Order: sequence, then C-alpha cells, then structure tokens
Amino acid sequence: MSDPDPDPRAALARFAAARGDSLAALSAMLGRNAAYLQQYVKRGSPRRLAEDDRRLLAQYLGVEDHVLGGSGGKTGASRTGFRIARLAVQASAGPGALVDDEVLLGTDVIDPALARRLGLRDGQAAIIRVRGTSMEPGLQDGDHIIVDMATTVPGARGRLHVIRVDGLTMVKRVALRDGTLSVSSDNPAAPPVPDGPVDIVGRVVWQMREPA
Repeated sequence: MSDPDPDPRAALARFAAARGDSLAALSAMLGRNAAYLQQYVKRGSPRRLAEDDRRLLAQYLGVEDHVLGGSGGKTGASRTGFRIARLAVQASAGPGALVDDEVLLGTDVIDPALARRLGLRDGQAAIIRVRGTSMEPGLQDGDHIIVDMATTVPGARGRLHVIRVDGLTMVKRVALRDGTLSVSSDNPAAPPVPDGPVDIVGRVVWQMREPA
C-alpha cells in the first residue's frame, strides 16, 4: 500500500484512522507514553519518528517505510513485531462475559522490546477489552489489556488476573496466600465475585486506554 501524501504525519493519522486505531493506542503498542504520537502528529515533536518506531508502525499499518518518513523500501525486512491475538471476549469488570464469546478478531503488533520486557511468549498472550466498573479506578470500561496467558499461578501480592468463574470471564485482583485463593474487585461498590471454582486465564501485564 502506498500513500500519495508526502507528509508522514498526515499519512500516519490517516492510516491509523482508517484502521480505527487511536494514536494513543499506537503509542502504547510502541511502549511509549499515550501522547507520543499525538504530539508528533499535531506539534511536530519529535521532528522524526525513531527508526524502530517508524518501521513497526509501517509494518502494522501495512504501508511502505517511506510513507512514514523513512528512506524507502518495503517494511519488515529488518524487524518483525511481536504479534498478539485480539479476542472478542470482554474481561468483565462487572457482571462477566461468556466464554463462548472468545473468538479471534485478528492480531495486533507490539514492539518486540516491550514484549520481552513484559515476559511475553509467542502464542501465549492476548489483547482483550475491559467491560464494566468493578476495577475502577485502575481499569475503566473500554480499556484494553494485554494478558500473559503463560502466568496462571498468582502470587501472594494481589495482582490483576483474567479469570473464569462459572463460565464467565472477568478481570479481578487475585492473590494466593497460604494455599488460599483471594479474588476481589478494586471498586468497593462492586457486587460480590460469583461463587464457584476459579480458573486463572492469565495475568494482566499492560493496559491501554484511549484518550477522553
């Protein structure tokens, strides 16, 4: 895919909008702060994208490197992004989502350096959407989270995990202390967690939120 617009900032904004991706979400994919690409597009800061950032974005958006300000050539020759499955299931921070909703929507790409930092393994990570308010203020309705599905044994410190209880998928704070599993919501106004056996899907290792 090529782009007739010589301005790489305008091209980035246009291709991101065509995919339905916010600049904040793409910034998070790169392991940058949420305003990184917004400042690049709107304010011209930085003047040029870092080479690794540009190549990963070009690969993800399916455009040639020069479209985003590179020197030319096809993308993907020198760097391959870490691909993560995006699932239709919503990890409920409320009443729960049915496991039957868990279908593959496609794959997203994140910076391999970020994937290494998060300890992700190929084929054992997923991006899912949060629904509901029971994990506010940390997680809000509409947030997207990266789940490390290779980490299914919680520690003594309460951390965020995606779990299944009685056929429902939800995100909760889970801890294992002295052989006892503790499952709780962060929002004190949230309803009780349903009773039933708890299946740990994975640990939440990254959070993405679109700007208001």
